[in-house]
Amino acid sequence: MSFPRLLLTASLVCASLAVPSLARAACCYFSAKNADILQPSQKAFITWDPERKFETFTVQPKFEGNALDFGMVIPTPTQPKLAEMPRDFFKHLAVYSIMKRREYPHSALLATLYPPPVMKSFAAGSGDKSKKEETKSEAPRPKVIVLEAGVVGSLDYKIITAERADDLFQWLKDNKYNYSGDEASLNHYVQKKWIFTVMKIDTAQMKRSKDGTFAGEVTPTRFSFASEKLIYPLKITQISVRDKTEALFYVQAPYKVDLPGDMTYQFMWAPLLQNAVGCTPQGIPGGGDDWLKRFGPQMPPLFAKANMLGFRFLPGQRPAPGKDGKIPTTMEWARRLNKADIGLLTGKSPYSDTVPNPDEGFTLADIRDPKKGPAIAKVIQERLNKSQRERPSGYHVRHAPADDVKNLQQLTGHLQDGWFITKFRKIFTRGEMNDDLLIVPARYNDIEDRSEYEEILPSSPP
Repeated sequence: MSFPRLLLTASLVCASLAVPSLARAACCYFSAKNADILQPSQKAFITWDPERKFETFTVQPKFEGNALDFGMVIPTPTQPKLAEMPRDFFKHLAVYSIMKRREYPHSALLATLYPPPVMKSFAAGSGDKSKKEETKSEAPRPKVIVLEAGVVGSLDYKIITAERADDLFQWLKDNKYNYSGDEASLNHYVQKKWIFTVMKIDTAQMKRSKDGTFAGEVTPTRFSFASEKLIYPLKITQISVRDKTEALFYVQAPYKVDLPGDMTYQFMWAPLLQNAVGCTPQGIPGGGDDWLKRFGPQMPPLFAKANMLGFRFLPGQRPAPGKDGKIPTTMEWARRLNKADIGLLTGKSPYSDTVPNPDEGFTLADIRDPKKGPAIAKVIQERLNKSQRERPSGYHVRHAPADDVKNLQQLTGHLQDGWFITKFRKIFTRGEMNDDLLIVPARYNDIEDRSEYEEILPSSPP
């Protein structure tokens, strides 16, 4: 949903003709003129309330091509409510989840810098508005029913339902949605009685390139709907890619989440934590020590499974493809939000710690002065000692432009105190998209994972 590489899969559907072999989308577009288009990148933010059985996801596709013919199809288990989101919503999420690093005060004036205690390995280099039409018993039932129509942001949309895939397929054609997929891909959702939202793009809000095509990002749109499970439409995206597609998820729920089975990020997370043992005198941040202790007996079978799948992890590198070209999921940020985290959105909490400058008020000439120098050196050393006593683990530092930090206020109301946000990346092969994506509580063999990840570890990938 970059932004450290703002690529994310969405639950959107594909309907374009030409697709690059390394597509980076989990949805695709319609092209009425049979023109080649570039696959868009995708970003998604999902919120799941298990008590209410209610899900929302926000998606923002990026595209290049003949936007006059672009559209999207998004299947959901029940009829969704649509809402426009801030245009830079995913940029704000990216800034909010920038990883922290440890920094320590040091003096440029003293002959010997105050050394950090082993911690240098933490440095970067290391109810519905619309109702179904009631029909009289003698009247034929419409093959495709339009439940709702309207405009959200730059998108015209219709929410439709159908009892037969061939009827829906024909309706798409009749309404100038040149769907390049087959009826079987639609039938997967028709049989489950899912609802379809079809959207067309208002190109008046987009930029035209020199060759007459359009390029840009669609207005972020939020879909809210009832659902029995935390599920993300994925199967229909098979038709949008030939090889693989990359997805970056932000999932907010009362607990930490993961992907099931061989898609779990524990293949990456467990060895990442293991490599941090001994490099963090105050313990692995975010409860990593506790997770390793409880997870310990599961390590041998986990690593055996990783070896069978051909997964290998090298410190500081992203995982390479294993057996059958599959790439393990990587967790990129995870935290249970508290009041301070929510206060960050309104400026009540600092975005980053400020590392004190022990040399403040002094100059190089001062320290070199034979009369004043020794006393100044003593003051500087006392300041360093004070910082060491108060913050033995250092200061948690990250950097972002002041305007970007100020604009985090646009996340207000979307992030919830006490809920977990799990950010993870998965590159799906076509073989991994045979069904919709089920997102599950983070646990391994019934051992719950509550560990957090917001600080760079010694072997963290870039």
